[in-house]
Amino acid sequence: MKRLISLLFLSLTLVTFSQDQKTKGVFYKLGLATTLMLNEDFELGNSDETLINPSAIFLNNALGIQFDHKSSVEFNLEYNWHSRQGLNFLPIYFSYRYNVFEFEDNLFVRVGYGRLLDLGKAYEKGTFYKVGLGFQIFDKDYKNSFLFGLDFNRKRFGFVQSDKLSSVSIFFEYTIF
Repeated sequence: MKRLISLLFLSLTLVTFSQDQKTKGVFYKLGLATTLMLNEDFELGNSDETLINPSAIFLNNALGIQFDHKSSVEFNLEYNWHSRQGLNFLPIYFSYRYNVFEFEDNLFVRVGYGRLLDLGKAYEKGTFYKVGLGFQIFDKDYKNSFLFGLDFNRKRFGFVQSDKLSSVSIFFEYTIF
């Protein structure tokens, strides 16, 4: 009987620790995103100008926890630079990601909410909201992954947070488990 219980315990331990690493655990994510605008000075046939120009750059660092194969929560620190408006933001926020469809890769939705940190005159203080849709592609080991998609961002700032800046961005991120 002792031998059977010991064998059962050993088997259960091996099965538990041999589970796929991508379904649970702590991960780090590094991301880059940009918003694009049509160039008003573009003329067809003029090769000196481009049709589309970036209007903002977002750099994102996140530390997250994957709860299961469907959901994860992240703590994000991001730098946003809006070149046309001359604005700098430093959002710090929590986000939640949910995998809607799972195949070899995942289609997901995500939402985020947080604050815009005030680090002096160069940075605006306020509130930050994010909603996105994206696709996650895993590497050959099904551990690390690439994420890309679209995010809608809204920043409320200024006196009594009366100023608003909304944008749709294209993001590209890399997750390390």
